[in-house]
Amino acid sequence: MRILAIDPSLRSTGFAVLERLAGAKVRALEYGTISNPAKLLPSSCLVAIHERLAELIVRHQPECAAVEAVIFVQSHRTAITLGAARGSAILALAQRGLPVFEYAPTDVKQAVVGRGGASKDQVAFMVRALLGLTETPQADAADALAIGLTHFQSHDSVQRGLKIVQRI
Repeated sequence: MRILAIDPSLRSTGFAVLERLAGAKVRALEYGTISNPAKLLPSSCLVAIHERLAELIVRHQPECAAVEAVIFVQSHRTAITLGAARGSAILALAQRGLPVFEYAPTDVKQAVVGRGGASKDQVAFMVRALLGLTETPQADAADALAIGLTHFQSHDSVQRGLKIVQRI
């Protein structure tokens, strides 16, 4: 099984392509960030996110996608911006017929670190250890890797009838 995992953000969208091998072994095929400079208009950022994800889908042919769920933020402006970036990502996935699953940030931290209130550094450290990476990924890429790992873990639980995942 191959998955494209996304941690959406207007300026630094994290992405990861993960593949489950025989048994429970998971490997990262590609991960990184879609970086958009501050001078770029928000509308151009949304196009860049959409186009880069479309390229990743064509190159890696994932079977499904996992996206970080909407998070609670104090600022309405931040919520709207994150929602737009998330919408651009989901549109790229939906246009190519990928089933999209979403995971709350606390569930991702719980699945990867064992504590829903874990820091970004703890998530990055655990992702590196779990995937056997030679370097610690940048925070947004680490979050995307963690979202992908959470999907595999949740998918296994669903197979055993233990947990229901939210699909959008």
